[in-house]
Amino acid sequence: MTRRFDYLADVEVFVTVVEKGSLSAGAVFLATTPSVVSRAISRLEARLGVQLLRRTTRRLSLTEAGLLYLEQSRTAFGLIDDAERTIQGQEGELTGRVRLSVPTTYGHYRLPPLLCRFTRQYPQVRIELSISNRNVDLVAEGYDLAIRLGQLPDSGLIGRKLEDAGLCLVAAPDYLKRAGTPRSVDELAAHACLPFVMPSSGRVGPWLFREQGVDREWIPEANVQVSDDVLGIVSLAEHGMGICQSYDFIVRERIQSGRLVPLLEQSGGRSRPFSVIYPPHRQLSATARALIDFLTREVAEPAGEPSL
Repeated sequence: MTRRFDYLADVEVFVTVVEKGSLSAGAVFLATTPSVVSRAISRLEARLGVQLLRRTTRRLSLTEAGLLYLEQSRTAFGLIDDAERTIQGQEGELTGRVRLSVPTTYGHYRLPPLLCRFTRQYPQVRIELSISNRNVDLVAEGYDLAIRLGQLPDSGLIGRKLEDAGLCLVAAPDYLKRAGTPRSVDELAAHACLPFVMPSSGRVGPWLFREQGVDREWIPEANVQVSDDVLGIVSLAEHGMGICQSYDFIVRERIQSGRLVPLLEQSGGRSRPFSVIYPPHRQLSATARALIDFLTREVAEPAGEPSL
């Protein structure tokens, strides 16, 4: 009997070399030699009748055909991986792997206690967690799920809302002692504000308020602006550099310890949504489904806070 896919090992070598960036790095990862890796890619190119990689002494680059084949190969291997994880989760204890991408706000302040409870409930599940403010490409980079801030774009991704995270305006006691305490949103213009530059637009993100039942957006202007990591504005505010707006779940402990003071509470009440998203065409594994269900349930009903 002729085997239709006896060349899949060569395909895996090709994908690994591209991901690792060189023949030698791919060989190290695969526990073999660069010459073996090179022959595997040459066999694959001969079978397909096209060049996949341009090889020079210093670097590798994908041809147009190579890029297309890489994307399709990753998708195929992902489907096989999903099938294995789904079958593993159908009988007995839930096992398998989930690759999850989250922003720094959620990764440092919201997710840790949730994942602790999840891993206690499912000890055989492996979580591969990426904490970064970069919006990963779920399909191309092989992620099962991602947690994202804001309204979901019309990207074809499927999302389930986790929560509307409340916002809070804060400053350090030292700053308020020096500069005074603002009594209204309009008075903020006379203060040192710490805005965050949104990576999606390159513009300062508006601060959100609600005054007498009417929603209001206010654009802070400042000599100091933070980009890339929104947690930076909280660190600066805590050291007395000015006023910032952040999420309740980030500043709550700092307020309780007296390191930060809430401001303009009469103009609060606004929030931003966080959602868990995944590609629509990918068959979710049992482990990914379990994590989605767990997060949506636990965020809505935190431990020790039963629903009414």
